[in-house]
Amino acid sequence: MQLISLPNQILKCGALELDLSKPHVMGVLNVTPDSFSDGGKHNSVEAALERAKQMIAEGASVIDVGGESTRPGASAVDVQDEVDRVVPVVEALSKLNVVISIDTSQPEVIKKAVKAGAHIWNDVRALTKPHALETAAELDIPVIIMHMRGEPTTMNQLDQYNDITLDVISELQTRLDAALNAGIKPENIMIDPGFGFAKNAHQNLKLLKELYKLNELGYPMLSALSRKRFIGEALGGVPAHERAVGSVTGHLLSIQQGACMVRAHDVKEMVQAIQIWAAMNSVS
Repeated sequence: MQLISLPNQILKCGALELDLSKPHVMGVLNVTPDSFSDGGKHNSVEAALERAKQMIAEGASVIDVGGESTRPGASAVDVQDEVDRVVPVVEALSKLNVVISIDTSQPEVIKKAVKAGAHIWNDVRALTKPHALETAAELDIPVIIMHMRGEPTTMNQLDQYNDITLDVISELQTRLDAALNAGIKPENIMIDPGFGFAKNAHQNLKLLKELYKLNELGYPMLSALSRKRFIGEALGGVPAHERAVGSVTGHLLSIQQGACMVRAHDVKEMVQAIQIWAAMNSVS
């Protein structure tokens, strides 16, 4: 493993900014009935708003709102249903002066969410839906391009790689080229290695071990491994709600290798881990 300095870059998010020279925590806010970890807990505006306030108080810089579960085997969600889940929550969150990310692949969802006050497009399908690239360029907002193969219903059958890390880099580069060719500004792009998406447990761990290699792509990196299955398997089969320590450990290893943002369910614990890491690095 290599220890990497974080990028000296400011991510502009509407009237707000994120200084990516220090690590940020993106708090997960699922407004779905079927998320693998916390489905149904926050799928009312009131519950979602209270959870967001709690995560902000714990130190989250970004709130990531998701209206479609992308767990393995998850069924597709109608676009209007996704809009109905996400937009009222965004309207409520827009009053909190926090950066709002939308976990969606649908251009219509992100357009309406941005109109309601959202700032970042977090797309697990890497802008592959029809008109997604054009929409991202037109909106002129930060976009997170994640590595995945197939769809949630098929991705578990698509985990054949020659070299997991080099193949992820190559496939991400293809999507980055498409984004740039569509007119998306380089300063608006972040990457995500896609832990848990079309990757088995061994591949996820090898990718985590070699995550520093993704810095050669030249873009700020998000690590999103919170509570994922491979964390549970590495811990001997523990359920999702018991994977906090493993998730924090994996995210801290990601930060040491250059990730400037981590997507976490357990915000308080993650923020404390970063505080210790930052305190250690401040000592000469």
